[in-house]
This record gives sequence, structure tokens and C-alpha cells, in this order.
Amino acid sequence: MPEPTPPAPGRRERKKAATRQAIADAALRLFLERGYDQVSVRDVAEAADVSVTTVFKHFSGKEALVFDREASTDAALVAAVRERAPGSTVPDALRQHVLDTWLPVAEHPQRAEFNRLVDTTPALRAYAERMWVRHTDTLAAAIADEFGVEHGHLACTALARFVLDVPALAQGRPDHKAAVEELFTILTDGWRPPRPGA
Repeated sequence: MPEPTPPAPGRRERKKAATRQAIADAALRLFLERGYDQVSVRDVAEAADVSVTTVFKHFSGKEALVFDREASTDAALVAAVRERAPGSTVPDALRQHVLDTWLPVAEHPQRAEFNRLVDTTPALRAYAERMWVRHTDTLAAAIADEFGVEHGHLACTALARFVLDVPALAQGRPDHKAAVEELFTILTDGWRPPRPGA
């Protein structure tokens, strides 16, 4: 029996989502133009034509303005595991999830600027590391639930860590899709010594 189609978001939800996106877009533009430390939350509010209170209704802090999809990333990782197609393994579902969600981000024209912003800003680097740990814990727990084992199981945590490292490992490669596929092949089929010229 097919799953019922979820109701379309109402006008209020659409307006909230649009406001949140406008704030995130204004923040990123200012951070890239001036540098993270030279921009205040008030600057972002003014650029987005909202109040500072409104900014904090949508974002927990200044760092969260940069990583505006953090909460949806957690939910998407869990959904990739729990809602995978019949017959699809957990690694296969996560491989498809990475291809569907990360490839468009990797090809974005502002990606290099964004990476440089994070890499050169200690507060953002630290936030990104904490976020990576949270995503790892969330994904590992979802995998553990699928197999009926306790949270913190080493095999589930190892898989979650590897999957979340795939974008970083593939980032500098000329063909992002091929790199993602190769990394998941290593994961599912085992590591083999590389051959010269291969």
C-alpha cells in the first residue's frame, strides 16, 4: 500500500521557511564579503530586513547562520536509513543519499568560498566539528535501531563515521561522483592494495 502523500506546507510554514532562508542568505553574503568576525547578528538582521529577535527565533546563534541546514541534515540521515527502498542495504541507501544531497552542494559555485570561510574561522571550524559529532551520533543510533543493537555499537558508529567522512575525502577529486562511488565500494567490498597506474 503506498504511503500517503504528506500535506503541502501551509502559508504560515512557507512564510517562516522563506524568512529563514532570507536570513541565511543575507548572513552568508555578508560573511563572505566582510569576514565572519566583522559581521554582527544585527548586521545580518538589517540586511535581511528583520529584527534581531526574529533572527534568534530561527537560529540558535551566529555560527548556526552559516550551517543553516544542520537540523534538516540530521532528519535526512535518519530518513535515508529508515525509509530506504525494499531490498536496499543501509550502505547502499547512504551512498544514494550522499550522491543526492552532497553532489549539488559540492558543485555549487560558492563552495570554495564557503570552505575557505569555515577553514579560516576558528569559531566556525569548532562548530563544524561539533556538528559532525552530532550527525555521527544521530546516524549511528539510526543504524543501531535498524539492527536491534544498543546505541554506541562499534560497527554502527564506524559506518556512520565513514559515511560522514565521504564528502571530505571526495571533495578534492576531479570527479566527485566517481570518488563517492569508489569510497562506498571500499566500504562494502573491502580495501584492496592499489595498483600502479590504476
